[in-house]
Amino acid sequence: MKNFPDLKQRFQQLIASPSISGLEGEWDQSNLPIIELLHGWFSHLGFRCEVLPLPGQTNKANLLARIGPEGAGGLLLAGHTDTVPYDEGRWSQDPFRLTERNHRWYGLGTCDMKGFFALILEAALQFDLTQLKRPLYILATADEETTMAGAKAFAASKQIAPDYALIGEPTGLRPVHMHKGHAAHGIRVSGRSGHSSDPDKGLNAIEVMHLVIGELMTLKRTLADNYHQPGFSVPYPTLNFGHIHGGDAVNRICGCCQLNLDMRPLPGMSLSQLQHLLEQALAPVMQRYPNCINIAPLFPGSEPFAYQGDNTLLDLAQQLSGQDAQAVNYATEAPYINQLGCQTLVLGPGSIEQAHQPDEFIHMDYLTSTPRLISRFINKFCLLAE
Repeated sequence: MKNFPDLKQRFQQLIASPSISGLEGEWDQSNLPIIELLHGWFSHLGFRCEVLPLPGQTNKANLLARIGPEGAGGLLLAGHTDTVPYDEGRWSQDPFRLTERNHRWYGLGTCDMKGFFALILEAALQFDLTQLKRPLYILATADEETTMAGAKAFAASKQIAPDYALIGEPTGLRPVHMHKGHAAHGIRVSGRSGHSSDPDKGLNAIEVMHLVIGELMTLKRTLADNYHQPGFSVPYPTLNFGHIHGGDAVNRICGCCQLNLDMRPLPGMSLSQLQHLLEQALAPVMQRYPNCINIAPLFPGSEPFAYQGDNTLLDLAQQLSGQDAQAVNYATEAPYINQLGCQTLVLGPGSIEQAHQPDEFIHMDYLTSTPRLISRFINKFCLLAE
């Protein structure tokens, strides 16, 4: 198409426009430049595009692009526009410059997952989009890597009602039909500081945290013993101690200690249930030391996901990809896209092993296999649909 950037140029422009989301203010960036790029490209192909600002945020937005007849049904292709922060000094090349080497394209977001939008466009170019019998939707979201605020806001708006949805996270083009959720909590013990020469005159927060960790180790074993779902490489909910800090000097009674932990529930377990189990486990210590222990989420969690509805999309995805569906331990936007009432799968190019890593790349074989696979879904659900 005349004056339309080719696949490599689209990758280059997406990678060259940083769109990091981070809970720390110094890392967090706007995704609006990416939204503007995608708006221009999809509009050029005849899609009707709508920028949807995130509530309460001036520099973050979703993009919904649609083409084909109005009404329910059709196919949604979804992905996120943000990336994680990068490890400065650990990349072999500029993370914001597309670099070709060893039959790979390197750059932050090539795999996870800005490159997916460039590949959707490559698939769409194969069609006369005026002939679609069912709508085709493209959703580009904000802040998946932190709060999933974009997907949550879009799900709540109920703007569209597709029959089927594919989320293009890096799965090696193998369908993902289940994944765990994610919750992160901070547990703060507030003691009473004082001179270390008489420890009994204070309340040592590290000693109380020792009791807290003991109860959490019991909870960790309880989760592994009582909750199980085959298909996952780690078939039980996990609890991981990620960070701990307490005290400020060896000659002072520690007045404060903080432990940050990560929990990943199985499908069928809600985040509220996980919160209850955590509070229940720590109740004995909290009763022994009233008003000393506080449990708070570090950021909004994400729910687990399991495929719902009949097997139309699942069977077709397994047939077209030549791979059986799998369950994975990481979280995606699938549980929120699911709220639109559609059959939902996670399926996209690249390997999750490259996500969140220095020298992120996508193997160039995916540059042809992915548009070909996406085209077959569009053909089935938007062009041949009756």
